[in-house]
Amino acid sequence: MKKVGIIGLGLIGGSFAISIREQFNVVEIIGLDLSQSHREQALQKGLIDEVFDLDDLSVLRSCDLVFLAVPVTVICELLNKVLDVADYNTLVLDAGSTKKEICKLVENHPKRSQFLACHPIAGTEFSGPTAAIHDLFARKIQIICEFDKTRADLAQKALDLFEGMQMKIRYMDPVMHDKHLAYVSHLSHISSFMLGKTVMQLEPDEKNIFDMAGSGFESTVRLAKSSPEMWAPIFIQNKENVIDSLERYIQNLEQFKENLIQENEAFIRTEMKDINSIKSILNRIPTNNKSQ
Repeated sequence: MKKVGIIGLGLIGGSFAISIREQFNVVEIIGLDLSQSHREQALQKGLIDEVFDLDDLSVLRSCDLVFLAVPVTVICELLNKVLDVADYNTLVLDAGSTKKEICKLVENHPKRSQFLACHPIAGTEFSGPTAAIHDLFARKIQIICEFDKTRADLAQKALDLFEGMQMKIRYMDPVMHDKHLAYVSHLSHISSFMLGKTVMQLEPDEKNIFDMAGSGFESTVRLAKSSPEMWAPIFIQNKENVIDSLERYIQNLEQFKENLIQENEAFIRTEMKDINSIKSILNRIPTNNKSQ
């Protein structure tokens, strides 16, 4: 790997740059980002060697690998254009949190075989180049969709790269990917944002929130610090699955509320006891995965 292009220099793109440098002693990394401050910060932190604006996609022509780490709507805008300028041996990866629309968009491109649809289940609630860390992807799941549509030599290059990052591979259909992620990821972010909103509405005194909020509130609302620029497009692009999960969530909240009104303590206790079984699942998740 001699030259790598990274589009999007935030947490994911910046951490990817760090992982690339750890694997390859001599590699040139160029970065593209719409934000001038992100470009400057990425350079200052040494994540990349040279920066360009998003209008300069032609600089990617000589890259061995191009990684798109931007909001899913921007991936949809840029992916075909990136493939247009890619050399025959350029591998193009994305890190989008939705996969159905992205895979559909690229299905008829003449260079479709040079693209591998990916979703690293990795991240924190922080954003920007300064949030990039060296072990973000270690021991995390890398979901790959439509693996068989990627040229064999390029697909193997990607697998070797992920192995070097100590990632665990899981293969999924793009439709099922979006459905499952709506339940286990997208819904939790909405819940966190709305919990934060509710608390700020009911408790306008910031000092009271600071003084009385315990670790339970902090951990539950932590995801509300996530980037709106990244998450709003995810919710819209996966809206059918997100709405389905929201409707079930609202039904459960309404049921809980009704039993609380009726002071049905037995139901509430049994409900919570049944849900306690999720501990056996959560306890199997590696500690470094719990920061996502």
